[in-house]
Amino acid sequence: MIVLAAFVAHWYLSLFCQTFFLHRYSAHKMFSMSKFWERFFYMLTYISQGSSYLSPRAYAVLHRMHHAFSDTPRDPHSPHHTKNIFTMMWQTKNIYNAVLHRTQAVERQFDRNYPEWQFIEKVGDSWFSRAGWGILYSLFYIFAYVYLDMHWAFFFLLPVHFVMGPVHGAIINWSGHKYGYANFDNQDKSKNSLILDVVMMGELFQNNHHKRPNAANFGAKWFEFDPTYPLITILHKLHIVRLRPAAEAKKAQQEVGHDRAKEQEIEA
Repeated sequence: MIVLAAFVAHWYLSLFCQTFFLHRYSAHKMFSMSKFWERFFYMLTYISQGSSYLSPRAYAVLHRMHHAFSDTPRDPHSPHHTKNIFTMMWQTKNIYNAVLHRTQAVERQFDRNYPEWQFIEKVGDSWFSRAGWGILYSLFYIFAYVYLDMHWAFFFLLPVHFVMGPVHGAIINWSGHKYGYANFDNQDKSKNSLILDVVMMGELFQNNHHKRPNAANFGAKWFEFDPTYPLITILHKLHIVRLRPAAEAKKAQQEVGHDRAKEQEIEA
């Protein structure tokens, strides 16, 4: 039971950091926070993602490109231009590494206004760190197997721990642009896969999000529940983050180049 609880805790803490810090803050600037809290969530993202740590800068750049070129050949992770979910994520990995290591030119409107902490960036991307986290996960499972009478089948969960961040990204990018319903015509193939998205903490409201990229609440209809949004409002009331007013949020979105209108400007 403790192993399953640990897996669920890792799943949701890592997922929260991805949707809250990497997605809604780093890529979209839906809210602001002090330098102290930015560093706090930066570190929490590193700890929670561990061996699959994702750089806030590289994540932000790829995600802004995704919005500008959604479901076109220039989308870094569209399921409609790859054979399957594995080839989609392999392509995403290649683009991510090129952006991370600055071997690929990136349009200026995508490559700015994101949090940076060079120390964590270097540590998180090092093989020493990634292997170290993998060893820690493995030792925990071995301990549980030897001393807590864990069933051997739970070892099949280990690979998910190793690549937790990419697993979340694969589910969101594949399902969110393949399966479900659409509230809006966004000139792409984005979908809402669930109406109560407790599995991916609101990330599967992709159709809503592509329509309103500056909205911190990914739910649009009364019956759609985004579990991350109440957490953000609590952090706002505690003065840990500050939700941006609608006009300010829209301006922030324009500054980091998310609008599909940018696609026409870039291609021209």
